[in-house]
Amino acid sequence: MIRHYQDLFEQHLNAWCARSPQNGLYAPMHYLLRLPGKRVRPVAVLMGCELFGGDMRRALDVALGIELFHNFTLMHDDIMDAAPLRRGRPTVHEAWSTNTAILSGDAMLVEAYRLMITTPQVLETFSRYALQVCEGQQLDMDFERTVEVPVAAYMEMIRLKTAVLLSCAFECGAIIAGADAADRERIGVFGERLGLAFQLRDDLLDAFGDPATTGKQQGGDLRAGKKTYLLIRALEIEKARGEEVLLEQLRLAPEERDVPFMLAGLERSGAPEEATRLIAEHERHGQEAMDAIQVPKESKEPVLQLAAALGARVH
Repeated sequence: MIRHYQDLFEQHLNAWCARSPQNGLYAPMHYLLRLPGKRVRPVAVLMGCELFGGDMRRALDVALGIELFHNFTLMHDDIMDAAPLRRGRPTVHEAWSTNTAILSGDAMLVEAYRLMITTPQVLETFSRYALQVCEGQQLDMDFERTVEVPVAAYMEMIRLKTAVLLSCAFECGAIIAGADAADRERIGVFGERLGLAFQLRDDLLDAFGDPATTGKQQGGDLRAGKKTYLLIRALEIEKARGEEVLLEQLRLAPEERDVPFMLAGLERSGAPEEATRLIAEHERHGQEAMDAIQVPKESKEPVLQLAAALGARVH
């Protein structure tokens, strides 16, 4: 069922790319947009519209705008992180240049806004959430220079950087369908909780996922010392116990860190089990918000299938 929404969106995306100028400003956009992806956010726009009885074809431009904005953030994030690869392919700043990636990303943001002017309410909602995404990225950058990051601060960072855009996608779809304020808030809560669970599961997959499935080196975030829920919580638990097993590893250069040893330390701390329980809690709160939406059960089925697919993902 999800494939139907993905295919419809891909057709719209390809048509937009074909209409766009074929020059040095747009080529990096087309390259990034056409990398393999699940299209979770644009699909959420379409599903959010259809959930409340709207014609999802009327939501295609907004879905594209959300995807353009998401990819704009990826293009600039890759520059900030000096990332060489994105989904197994060279990042835009590697394939072209940093200056090209900055300018093309800026143009992508402008194109996103051109598509979000469907209604003043859609534009206001998108602008509010887009600014929050930038705030989340700034927090993530701040954490790189912070020795101790509280779990609550990390959760707020991933809420802003990752979860609110999914909330925005569902809400914009609901606005196009004419949903009332209460239902727009409910589907927004559902999207945010789904996004939080998604990111926490991503932390678990990076640490304990099968590299053959995830396509990433196991424990890559851990080797880099990236502050994830697992590492932050494990360090808190170790500190309370008077231990410094993980801390001693983090004092080493990344290439000297013993990742299997660090993974064992994470497991001993109990942080993975806590993360799993937290994922279940967010999914429960999201389901409660969905249950409060008074539409026929069959109308909710595509959205619930999307949530189940994200919950069952292994990469």
